[in-house]
Amino acid sequence: MRAQPRPTISVIGTGYLGATHAVCMAELGFEVLGVDIDANRIRQLSAGDTPFYEPGLAALLRSNLEAGRLSFTCSIAAAVDHADVHFVCVGTPQRPDSQAADLRHVDAVISGLIAAGLGPRSLVVGKSTVPVGTTARLAARIAAAAPGAELAWNPEFLREGFAVEDTLHPDRLVFGVTSGGRAEAVLRALYSRMIDASTPVIVTDYATAELVKVAANAFLATKISFINAMSEVCDATGGDVVELADALAHDDRIGPLFLRAGIGYGGGCLPKDVRAFQARARELGVGPALSFLGEVDAVNMRARARAVRLAHELLGGDPMNRAVAVLGAAFKPNSDDIRDSPALDVATALRRDGAHVAVYDPAAAANARDRHPNLHIADSVIGAVAGAEIVLVLTEWSEFRTLDPAALRRHVARPVVIDGRGVLDPDAWRGAGWTYRALGRPPRPATVRHHAPRHLAERPLPERPTSERPTSERHLHQGAGLHVVDKAAH
Repeated sequence: MRAQPRPTISVIGTGYLGATHAVCMAELGFEVLGVDIDANRIRQLSAGDTPFYEPGLAALLRSNLEAGRLSFTCSIAAAVDHADVHFVCVGTPQRPDSQAADLRHVDAVISGLIAAGLGPRSLVVGKSTVPVGTTARLAARIAAAAPGAELAWNPEFLREGFAVEDTLHPDRLVFGVTSGGRAEAVLRALYSRMIDASTPVIVTDYATAELVKVAANAFLATKISFINAMSEVCDATGGDVVELADALAHDDRIGPLFLRAGIGYGGGCLPKDVRAFQARARELGVGPALSFLGEVDAVNMRARARAVRLAHELLGGDPMNRAVAVLGAAFKPNSDDIRDSPALDVATALRRDGAHVAVYDPAAAANARDRHPNLHIADSVIGAVAGAEIVLVLTEWSEFRTLDPAALRRHVARPVVIDGRGVLDPDAWRGAGWTYRALGRPPRPATVRHHAPRHLAERPLPERPTSERPTSERHLHQGAGLHVVDKAAH
């Protein structure tokens, strides 16, 4: 039997999700056209430059452009002419006037596809995170305007810093489809390599597919805020949240992941998804079912304020004209994403309180400088900490986790550190003469630890190839008298 031709693909929206998905589908061998209304972004991607930092993505972008499998355009009409399958990957930010998701971009894509003559054999696949009920509404629009075309919902589960790995080797695939259509078969063909590698496939209805993503994010946010709530209790009682989390993690029903107390979650997904989920529940008349997510959000925001208060305490109650170093600007490591960044929230709060704040981040410095011109953005760790009266480690980059506290001490005015992510070794820092403090951890002298807490044994962060590291990071320790502790020792 003659093999069926491989479907051609368009990916509409080339932000973080869309650019990654377009590149990875081309890497799987498909002919892919990326579409965006941002002409500058299209030129940048067409030239082989990624508009954001994601480990491994730039090399795959360039190789697939060179292979001719990947191209970019501003024309949605070209996408309709080119492709059999259209992935919708535009953003759904929080609305400025409420907690609800803003669906203007999703609706605009559907309108654009219909206006461009969406064909009767076309498949539109949503990947954007949308409130439950959205897909059914969009499917009715498509059915009325383009009979024979189908809509499926295939939510994404990408972690920034691991997005290429998560796209090419997902932990599950979810297909929200209607019975009797072609969508499931087409999706199975598109993802055949993953399915052949035994990736679980969940085929379900539209509503369940939509709920999977927001429920997953709500659950993760709840677990993070739970341990941060315990951190508040530990601060009030003298307990140690790290030892508490270690004890909890030995219960297999709880597990060790997302039990590291700190300054909370941020980014472009969890905060707005938690709020949009609550807003949609209220619209559906089941608001009380998700009312607890309001406290999850509140605990998360309080963690940032608690870090600011701790800095005030360690500065004697008055941060005015005091030198403060903040290590970290991205909301998480291996990313340059500063959306709803807890680190920058803390930094800007201290700046408003009169402190002289210097921030360093190995990937997000340019974004931080553009968004927060009132902050001093340093070019290195040494540039940030020189003369500082307190150092706050607020993004858990590997180079911050492995700093040598004895070497760093030579560059500060007062050796005081706040471990905002629970990633430093308190004994090593105290032994080097630092005052070490962290949320949920009482001040105490150094002690000998005989085993690493289980909750710290999470999946290691991927090391970035030297060729992809920002210039400031490649020269982080050069000529500064700063040494890095052997990573194998951590």
